Amino acid sequence: MLALQEVGEKLVTLSPQRIAELDLPEKLLDAVQEAKRLTQFGAIRRQMQYIGKLMREVDAEEISEKLVLWDAQSKENAAELHLVERWRTRLLEEEAAFDEFARAYPDADITHLRSLVRSINRERHAGKPPRQFRSFFRELRDILRSGT
Repeated sequence: MLALQEVGEKLVTLSPQRIAELDLPEKLLDAVQEAKRLTQFGAIRRQMQYIGKLMREVDAEEISEKLVLWDAQSKENAAELHLVERWRTRLLEEEAAFDEFARAYPDADITHLRSLVRSINRERHAGKPPRQFRSFFRELRDILRSGT
């Protein structure tokens, strides 16, 4: 029963789009939406218990599998973003990082990346919005996705 309540608690943290993808029964959907609206601890606790009770009437295994899949995808996306951030920081700070990047991703256009770094430095010096900084991030992300 506690496991069902934990699944219900995870449902409450989901975005409306993700909740819609689960195709929950109307009673459970209403209970989850009500829990999102509540602010008092006691009321939230009672609502979570109610959600746990309603979870007994649905296929909780299917919902759990979907939640695990989404969690794995978000962790994978986060890891990818962290890798892009690390490369961006290194390439902006260390000239030698370009050689290492070129070895790791031989199809990358290093000349273009160097010109983006120069543009970023000009932007920073001029106090302009970080347009090239964002462009550099997207460029690195695309290279990393195609190179792995």
